[in-house]
Amino acid sequence: MTLIIDCGSTKAEWALLDGKNVVLRFVSNGFNPNFCDEKMISEIIENSLQNIDNQNVKRVVFYGSGCGSKANQDKIKAIFKKALNKAEIEVYPDTLGACHALFGKKAGIACILGTGSNACVFDGEKITESVASLGFMIGDEGSGCHIGKRIVHDYFLGLMPADLRAKFDEKYHLDRDKFLKKVYHGEQPSRFLAEFAKFASENIENQYIRDVVGGCFEEFIKYSLMVSANDNVAFVGSVAFAFQSVLLQQLGNHNIKCEKVLKNPMDGLVEFYKN
Repeated sequence: MTLIIDCGSTKAEWALLDGKNVVLRFVSNGFNPNFCDEKMISEIIENSLQNIDNQNVKRVVFYGSGCGSKANQDKIKAIFKKALNKAEIEVYPDTLGACHALFGKKAGIACILGTGSNACVFDGEKITESVASLGFMIGDEGSGCHIGKRIVHDYFLGLMPADLRAKFDEKYHLDRDKFLKKVYHGEQPSRFLAEFAKFASENIENQYIRDVVGGCFEEFIKYSLMVSANDNVAFVGSVAFAFQSVLLQQLGNHNIKCEKVLKNPMDGLVEFYKN
């Protein structure tokens, strides 16, 4: 059997394939090895593997955010190897997972807009160019974290319209000191900040919200989207899917055509490995 995992900072999706049949699918907490310690990662993986008959797993294919470096790939491999010592373990960056899910073996530009963001050029076999990932504090333009930061920034500085501010107060009851403590001392601040993107999704018909989200996507296009004429461009991720009307509008402003928008990569990855 082949175990496929697509792991983002917020959640991870797991699928177990027996030949071309999916025998199990489930969701767990996600993680990014750049921001989570080995203990937390081990607990998430070990708890998730309790759902699976480990003896029958011959191959593990793990795609994860923060897994572009060999050091992080080796860290994830070692954790899986403790529980699945007879299985072949493969660890790849989430960008390659997006490529396989969106394009299979076809060339294109794969874009990820979830808790974080990224983009890369895929030639049908390998990634030939990718954006330098700078993390949520400096980069991740267009991501849920980026949108969440903009929303909270405007809330605290009084830039959010009064009617929305009242709704925000009612929903979150934010205390500035507690908020800052979670951002600067919490375990997964990018996930925490991305939670505020849900407020944007719930109020997307408001013009202020559309302007905020559109501005975040505009920064993604400006800094991350390496597009030229006739390129196949496609997006994957919860943020791309939730805000796709705004995303498509921003892309249209630059005459960029989007081939597809997937909520998550797993459906595409399952088809890729079935074939």
